[in-house]
Amino acid sequence: MKLVIIEPLGVEKEKLLTMAKDALGDRVEIVYHDTRVTDTDELIARGRDADIIAVSNLPLNEQVIRGCANLKMLAVAFTGVDHIAMDACREKGVTVCNCAGYSTAAVADLVFGMLICLYRNVIPCDERCRQGGTKDGLIGFELEGKKFGVVGTGAIGLQVARIANAFGCEVLAYSRTVKNVEGVKYVDLDTLLSTCDIVSLHTPLTDQTRGLIGKEQLAKMKKNAVLINTSRGPVVDEEALAQALNDGVIAGACVDVFKEEPPLDPSKPLLSAKNILVTPHVGFATKEALVKRAVIVFDNIVAFLDGKPQNVVG
Repeated sequence: MKLVIIEPLGVEKEKLLTMAKDALGDRVEIVYHDTRVTDTDELIARGRDADIIAVSNLPLNEQVIRGCANLKMLAVAFTGVDHIAMDACREKGVTVCNCAGYSTAAVADLVFGMLICLYRNVIPCDERCRQGGTKDGLIGFELEGKKFGVVGTGAIGLQVARIANAFGCEVLAYSRTVKNVEGVKYVDLDTLLSTCDIVSLHTPLTDQTRGLIGKEQLAKMKKNAVLINTSRGPVVDEEALAQALNDGVIAGACVDVFKEEPPLDPSKPLLSAKNILVTPHVGFATKEALVKRAVIVFDNIVAFLDGKPQNVVG
């Protein structure tokens, strides 16, 4: 069997290959590519003889999947698989396994890092201080006592809810599956949007969640509300969000994900909107999370080789 690591996985090459060797031994031949390419022909060339491909968030279209004739398994070093041509995988009988759970702490950390930066004007305060200024006009807000809405209560959503509780927030949640979680009150989406001071999105990207937050939903939010999106970009209508911020429909936003992967076009309306803090899809990207992710990737491959695939999606 041949394993092709088709792009870098965020762990130093030597460390990653050592981890692979420790987990897989001599059960597979490993080919490692230390550059990221998006050209379809080049990706097919890299994966043509692969039985297993390990990939992060590099898009693999149907031509790539069909062009990799020997492909039996995709080890996706990511939680979402919306960048993978899943229909082609199903047609070819390719097993797709993801790495759910690796970035739970990392993404939750970023949610509150961004929110506190926005609430306490951390970036403007830094600039003002360096310019010899004072706090005038930069008085912020506290988290304690705020109504905190969590949309999607998977592992990350629940971690965010726990942290929000620790900050003294009242936590409301909306999710396809209602869970019995201490300190979390489940409500419908309209109720959450209209009553919460903070709304944090943690849903996967599906046909049902694409465009979940648009002009109509933003209009239901409080004027002092902050929207946080660290889930998937298309869950939010970016143009509607930019307009809502500029018109004062809501007070602010923290956004780590977009319709397309960074680098972004600087003319993108969202980037010049008022009261928004943006980051280039770094929610998952901590040293610890990337190592956790690699461990899960190789565990998934071992399970597949043993005939007991785990973390199977689609």
